[in-house]
Amino acid sequence: MSFVDEIKIHVQAGKGGNGSASFRREKFIPRGGPDGGDGGDGGSVFLKVDTELNTLVSFRFHPRFEAQNGQAGMARQCSGKGGEDLIIPVPLGTTIFDLDTGECLGDLIQPNQQICIAQGGRHGLGNVHFKSSTNRAPRQTVPGEPGESRNLRLELKVLADVGLVGLPNAGKSTLIRAVSNATPKVADYPFTTLQPHLGVVAVDELQSFVMADIPGLIEGAAEGQGLGIEFLKHLSRTKLLLHVLDIAPIDGTDPVASFRTIENEMKKFDQNLYEKPRWLVLNKADLLLPADAQAKQKEIVTALKWQGPVYLISAVTKEGTKKLCYDLMRFLENKQT
Repeated sequence: MSFVDEIKIHVQAGKGGNGSASFRREKFIPRGGPDGGDGGDGGSVFLKVDTELNTLVSFRFHPRFEAQNGQAGMARQCSGKGGEDLIIPVPLGTTIFDLDTGECLGDLIQPNQQICIAQGGRHGLGNVHFKSSTNRAPRQTVPGEPGESRNLRLELKVLADVGLVGLPNAGKSTLIRAVSNATPKVADYPFTTLQPHLGVVAVDELQSFVMADIPGLIEGAAEGQGLGIEFLKHLSRTKLLLHVLDIAPIDGTDPVASFRTIENEMKKFDQNLYEKPRWLVLNKADLLLPADAQAKQKEIVTALKWQGPVYLISAVTKEGTKKLCYDLMRFLENKQT
């Protein structure tokens, strides 16, 4: 299934039913008086979280939604039937924007959470409401009100506790496969990750967190180069970022320069994302002798003037990943208290 994280749709709530202009007509009851009933309310349009969904792709084929209109009122003061509400399922993490005003209408971040985004029209009134001592045969009614109509933009941001950033082939996909239940594609060429992946990292039977992997960034990503920049918004909800760095790139590139490239692109995209707590993860330590890997770590940390946590790991052999996951769990628990 294709991963779609932004879509435009149109929603139309139901119109309220018109009131009825009717008069009582029964044998032996002359001048029975007005008995026109009210119309029914129009159906409203709701968006509701469906945890089984993880993409907005279905909206590509069905971008217009209409709730049911209310029925008109009837004789004998019978009210028309109200229109049924329309409930549209969306993935967890969907944000709703009014396309015409830019207003954020809601952010659906809880299971089964729902929001009314188009209110159905109010019912009309029948002529029975307008009878009086001086107006015995009113023909006045009130028509039903139109339902709200909106053009919407739905934006999906995945919900994860920890996000991975780095250049293509830094080993992010291998890392999330090593520590979680996610199974992204892994290969020794760039851009094997073409869409975000979520994985649940189980530290023990009672403790777990969610990790997100997005396509790797390259220089110029903020100007549209590569794949990763359009998915960076998925990291906006995370509590912590892991900056994954290839400690021994086969093409001979400088890890410090690679780190700066990613930092610059994050800063251009969103200052708030750049300022999130971030740990440095030096990957592919298995490609060097232990002493050389330690020396390389010291060299990189010194060059970057890095003050935060740093981890030397091998996602392939899982060396160092267990400690990393335990420390992540401890950080997230402290963040919640």
